[in-house]
Amino acid sequence: MSVHEQAAHGFEAGAGAYERGRPDYPPAAIDWLTEQLSLRPGRVLADVGAGTGKLTRALLASGATVLAIEPVAGMRELLAREAPAARRLDGTAERLPLADSSVDAIVVAQAFHWFDGPRALVEFHRALRPLGRFALVWNRRRSEQSQWLQINAILDRYRGDTPSHASGNWRQALEATELFAPAGEFNTAFELAHDSAQLVDRITSTSFIAALDDARRSEVVEQVLALTASGPQPLVLGYDCEISLFERRD
Repeated sequence: MSVHEQAAHGFEAGAGAYERGRPDYPPAAIDWLTEQLSLRPGRVLADVGAGTGKLTRALLASGATVLAIEPVAGMRELLAREAPAARRLDGTAERLPLADSSVDAIVVAQAFHWFDGPRALVEFHRALRPLGRFALVWNRRRSEQSQWLQINAILDRYRGDTPSHASGNWRQALEATELFAPAGEFNTAFELAHDSAQLVDRITSTSFIAALDDARRSEVVEQVLALTASGPQPLVLGYDCEISLFERRD
């Protein structure tokens, strides 16, 4: 299964900005995942769509073996630097490079909306051991915040039909599947301060912005910086870390 063109191009070009500009996951979320997925030495976890390893490296601390699966070469290169203890694999959610019943748990951070949901769930079910669990993890922009409302109004001019978490379309496969049952939810709010350079990285890490040509990408950055220049510095943006947990049905 090929990678969505926007993701392949944007995340290859924007891997560095993604690593610098995207927020890490709150410690409370890592603790909850570690407990709910029973992560410890001897357990095997697959991080699907691992990106630059932001979640990968946080979960390595559990002692579990982490298989970081990422199809974009530029992301894998940074992952090798940031999470060298993880085993890095080239693959997609729809065609996992995993044997049947070979992992105890799966996590997907900031990525499920890019997947063919029904096909990914079939693969998750195949690769997980009986009673295995998977978790979808999102650092969601708190879009009701005034600063995000203004920034998103600019970004949305360039979004086109790019898949997004906000659309909610990714939920359809989860609601329809008989392969998994809901097993829990977690939510915690946090804030992150961005100086000008960090804000540029945050904006240009967005797939459809990273995929623009240099002139148009610079145009977006200038608009966002002009919008925020008159406000307090650094700019404090709000996020919600949301986790949905599912358990394999046999």
